[in-house]
Amino acid sequence: MTNASALRDWTTGGEGIAFQSCRACSHRWYFRREFCPRCGSDWPSDQQASGLGTVHAVTLVTRAPSEELRVHAPYLIVLVDADEGFRLMAHGARELRIGARVRCRYISFGGRLIPFFDLA
Repeated sequence: MTNASALRDWTTGGEGIAFQSCRACSHRWYFRREFCPRCGSDWPSDQQASGLGTVHAVTLVTRAPSEELRVHAPYLIVLVDADEGFRLMAHGARELRIGARVRCRYISFGGRLIPFFDLA
């Protein structure tokens, strides 16, 4: 078990991905909750992800949703199955394909630090 305040997480400005797992049923998930979405246990464990995974799906965004993001288009959005057993959505290198092994780094995008996956 890791202390949540010691975890690096991009949603709080750090370069890292934090996830949670259930101490009761071992389910793992991404995006912090106070309870397990599978069994309802209210005692989740906070953990640090390695940043490694496999591409599950890809989408090329050609029409950005805002003027601020239009300068970045086209850009790739990927669903990644993290090695730790949860799935997350992030940005990725244009050459990524389904099944590719990837590693996370962090970039500035639209004024925020975000996860970005490259080939591992």
